[in-house]
Amino acid sequence: MPLSQNFINNVRIPENNDWVIFILLGCVFLFIFMMNIIERDANLRDFLLQKYFDASNNLPSWVITSCVTVLTLSILISQYIPVVPKYIADLQILGFQANKFGYTLMAVTLFYLAKSTFGFLFYQSIGDGKKWLIFYFTSTKFYFVLSFLLIILCITQYYFPVDRNKMFLYYLYFFGFVFIFKIFFYLFHKNKILPEKWYYKFLYICTLQIAPLLLLWKLLFF
Repeated sequence: MPLSQNFINNVRIPENNDWVIFILLGCVFLFIFMMNIIERDANLRDFLLQKYFDASNNLPSWVITSCVTVLTLSILISQYIPVVPKYIADLQILGFQANKFGYTLMAVTLFYLAKSTFGFLFYQSIGDGKKWLIFYFTSTKFYFVLSFLLIILCITQYYFPVDRNKMFLYYLYFFGFVFIFKIFFYLFHKNKILPEKWYYKFLYICTLQIAPLLLLWKLLFF
């Protein structure tokens, strides 16, 4: 009896990660649709290097890129969420409850929507509304590249034998580097997407880059 119990305790049920590949394939098809239809058969080089005044359909491209980024980021970090808060776990929509991925997806989506909304209001409030259009056009290129890196990380995490505890530390380094690079990317990009006055730049970075990120961290890991 003890021997059989030990055998049962040591049995590991293999994870079913089919949902991951389905979502990632959907993300890839979204990008194919964007490049072939919305961007009119543009190749990667032309898309990444195109100028604002030569581009068209910027808003649909931004929306699709944002959706892919949110989905891939949620897939990547959902398995590290310690627990789904009780007030979320108790909610039922059509009989379904949120698991770790569902909760992460809701939190990241809320984070992205809030940051985008407040970014738009920020530019409007300082009388620089036209620069917002250039801002999200330029940020689309950044998140487009980032989303491909996230897809690679998702495949590595779910389909290769990696130590997830060690990977979490590497993810912290990776996202820390990405965040710092993004700040410099925004500050020194040739499109001059941040406000001209230094105190507006400082205000934007503190309130719309750092503060929302800290709030997301608290929602997911505390």
